[in-house]
Amino acid sequence: MTTGDIGADTLPDTTADTLPDTTGDTLAGVPGTADPRRDVLFVSNSVDELGGVTSWSHQMARLLTARGHRVRVVGITPPAVAQELGALPYPTTTLYAGQPPRPGRAREASMREEAGKLTALFRRARPGAVVIVTQVWAMEWVARADTRGLTVIGMSHESYAYSRASSRFRRVREHYRNVDRMLALTREDADLWIGQGMNNVSFMPNPLPFVPRVPSSRTQKAVVSIGRLHDQKGIDMLLDTWAEVAPRHPGWRLRIHGSGEDEEPLRKQCTALGLDGRVDWMGRTDDVPAALRAASVFVLSSRGEGFPLALMEAMATAVPCAAFDCAPGVREIVRDGEDGLLAAPGNTGELARRLGTLMSDKELRDTMGEAARANIQRYTAEEIVKRWEDLFTFLER
Repeated sequence: MTTGDIGADTLPDTTADTLPDTTGDTLAGVPGTADPRRDVLFVSNSVDELGGVTSWSHQMARLLTARGHRVRVVGITPPAVAQELGALPYPTTTLYAGQPPRPGRAREASMREEAGKLTALFRRARPGAVVIVTQVWAMEWVARADTRGLTVIGMSHESYAYSRASSRFRRVREHYRNVDRMLALTREDADLWIGQGMNNVSFMPNPLPFVPRVPSSRTQKAVVSIGRLHDQKGIDMLLDTWAEVAPRHPGWRLRIHGSGEDEEPLRKQCTALGLDGRVDWMGRTDDVPAALRAASVFVLSSRGEGFPLALMEAMATAVPCAAFDCAPGVREIVRDGEDGLLAAPGNTGELARRLGTLMSDKELRDTMGEAARANIQRYTAEEIVKRWEDLFTFLER
């Protein structure tokens, strides 16, 4: 990668030496120690913001730490809304105490200064070190740092189509064009980025977050959604879907796990649709396995996704899924008609029919739920970590 020449003072570490209690569920982790061990630095927008990228970053950091690598997670700014991470077995660093200045000379000066802090961290890394930039906004600071002698990997945790509709599309093409490897989440998305003239693109799926010892019995009349209450997650479309489904299935409830900036308008929509007696607003959960064990069907109503962890978690818990086919990652995870059912993106009527099919047929729920639990094992952490380590070795040549 490219240049930078700013020095920096040493930053404080935030360290811990125990993993969070997983309440009886096993992380899909990998025993053993890697040889050779590497320094691996994850650089994200924030260390502890709500969302799947943060969850993925800390899952991978734990897995690589367990393999003997020396890991650090770096955030550019503190988030607007933080999540509780618990004790971590590796250090974390946040560059800014607040938000950076608005665009202009002051912002550029601050970016160079904070990039200098990254340079200081990178210079302390051992030979063979790897920098994994999980979000392209963070790459704007990494690009200003001195990364000579390091392997730099840039990631897009969303589908090509969802990125194409945002300002991130331009940033990916600009800032990831010269990294050692740009990673999409699926082969289909990687091919689309290659079509943009980026010849450094490959793909890497997300690892399975956990494997519950006890799966769902699929006996409760409950459909569950887990995700931020944000436009991307399409909870407004889910409520429209549920307004069509609920009258046909007495006794069934929709449980919405999550928090976010759209909660108030979504609750108002729920009331306007006459659904207050059929929808449970559960808030953010710290026990995803328990939330999924209480479900008979999982629903994903997103407008856009990458390789959704919540979908993988539901399948690992033997809960069949109905989902909008909104990204290559969704249709790669769910085998439509075998371990779940897909609907055309944004088609609430079709999603309602898919939900109704699963809600009305216990035998089908059981068959698809067990198939989901078996099929999702192809994304075990052991397999995905091995692919990462093979990539590190390949890029070092």
